[in-house]
Amino acid sequence: MIFRFLTSGESHGKCLNTIIEGVPSGINIDIDFINKELARRQVGYGRGGRMQIEKDCAQILSGIRHGITTGAPICLQIDNKDWENWQVVMSPYLVEQSRENLDLIELKTIKNIRPGHADFAGALKYNQADIRNILERSSARETVTRVAAGAIAKIILREFNISGLSCVTQIGSVSYEIEDDIFKYKDIIETSDLRTADTKAYQLMKQQIDNAKESGDTLGGKFKIVFKNIPVGLGSHVQWDRKLDGLIAQAVMSIPAVKSVEIGLGSKCAQTLGSDTHDEIFIKNDKYVRKTNNAGGIESGISNGEDIIVTAVMKAIPTLRKPLKSVALDKKEETHAHFERSDTCAVSACAVVAESMVAIVLADALFEKFSHDSLYEMKNNYNNYLKRISER
Repeated sequence: MIFRFLTSGESHGKCLNTIIEGVPSGINIDIDFINKELARRQVGYGRGGRMQIEKDCAQILSGIRHGITTGAPICLQIDNKDWENWQVVMSPYLVEQSRENLDLIELKTIKNIRPGHADFAGALKYNQADIRNILERSSARETVTRVAAGAIAKIILREFNISGLSCVTQIGSVSYEIEDDIFKYKDIIETSDLRTADTKAYQLMKQQIDNAKESGDTLGGKFKIVFKNIPVGLGSHVQWDRKLDGLIAQAVMSIPAVKSVEIGLGSKCAQTLGSDTHDEIFIKNDKYVRKTNNAGGIESGISNGEDIIVTAVMKAIPTLRKPLKSVALDKKEETHAHFERSDTCAVSACAVVAESMVAIVLADALFEKFSHDSLYEMKNNYNNYLKRISER
């Protein structure tokens, strides 16, 4: 990848960081836009107490001078406000502590495993007696850095008139159908704390979340992501690791709790005849057009000029107030899973994170196709390319 980003930090540590490499010079970076993206991730009916504590704001530490990218790596930092309550427990230094603080450390040491989380496999893989050393990093809190990196990617995409939007279409057993052009409902989606476009479904979803919370349970769901104004030719058919749909699927699947990713018609292809699956091509006003977009904007790993459509499913959160049966790893005996402050439902937040991950993949594909040293060079290459393919 050209647009590379690495993240660091723990859920209750001092801060989270992301270092982004490959961003061209000459791009105006709006810090307010980045912070608005971070705020979108925090909204959601069914979110837990952590969102009442944190108000995520990014600090620019490097790679941007006077608001414009220099071509150097960009470093962004998001502080954890809850750090003040965890300084002893999460201190990176081994220091002499009072008896009171030692009791606090013992209280925060975790031995009981949560089924469905990274606890079990991570503790065994990394030879950890205290599962906190796994859960702090595997927590979905890490996704705040992905949204920060995704905000940079979206700023780049805007330079080429490319925009994206996510919409929640299912919570638990409540679902509704929505057309692929979800931008028609953007105002409704962005003002909904569940990112839904259907008023009736919204009320039923809220009721399901309330019921799950009351019973100490959690809920998952499904969401759709659409990106518009994608040029033909991003990605490639020539190698498995250059296929655009494969890159998008991997990026979205890497988000904690995401269990399936579909492009376009997705799993419905299993029951659809070829004559109803593939998008016929026509000519209108000397331009190539399609009347359907079952491919979701990608054919054989290459964007075909139609909207890119991604659907994904997030499983229910594995941290339950009414904990599941599990084991204590230190004693190797049966017990109940550990509970730590958690959400009842976070599908709306997951949709925003996934939107960011797709933006990162698309920005990287633009860099691969049109260079990435400077915005000026990229735009020249982009405009020349559009001129050439319009003449075909």
